[in-house]
Amino acid sequence: MTLRLGLIALIVVTSVAVGFAQGSPRLLHDRDLAVIAAPTFDVPLDATWSVAQGKWTPEGGVLRVVELAANKHSAVLHHNVGLANAVIECDFRLDGPGVFYVGCDAKTHVGRVVIRPDGMIIAEDSVKPSHTLATLKTPVAVGEWHHLRVEWQGDRMAARLDGRELRAQHPYLATPKSRSWLAVGKAATVRALTISGVSEPVKP
Repeated sequence: MTLRLGLIALIVVTSVAVGFAQGSPRLLHDRDLAVIAAPTFDVPLDATWSVAQGKWTPEGGVLRVVELAANKHSAVLHHNVGLANAVIECDFRLDGPGVFYVGCDAKTHVGRVVIRPDGMIIAEDSVKPSHTLATLKTPVAVGEWHHLRVEWQGDRMAARLDGRELRAQHPYLATPKSRSWLAVGKAATVRALTISGVSEPVKP
């Protein structure tokens, strides 16, 4: 009996480990997408990344982010690869009251997921200010780690925050993308970031 229970426990632990290795369940896609970027944050970011605003410091396996008052803008980090279909997954921690964003651009902003201490929204950017498409009210504790998965495909965008899901659809979300981005209002820390996707077709 003891041996049998031990084998069952081993199977359960192995299954859980495999689940974590594969990331959280898919939201929009019917298959896993190829990993485009998975920075370790132990060394400087490679040439596919560029800092637009704020201070982004990779060290010790995390990315420390601070908005700079002189910029008068949230801290913004671009990943300069346009993805028609994408999955962006990470852990983040709000280091004080603030905002965490994941978005995508064409020549201008296309869509975004916005997380504040009171919840999450999905918005599209065909108008200013951004047009909110869907809202999820849920506490997002400051100073604690949260897991976020964001996907887009065609005219749809979806997000899962700590197991709670939000989905939206709008024609403007299908705009061809030139890059994705992270942004932080005030200060935050990021770890375990991966970007997977299918690149936009190269224009002739």
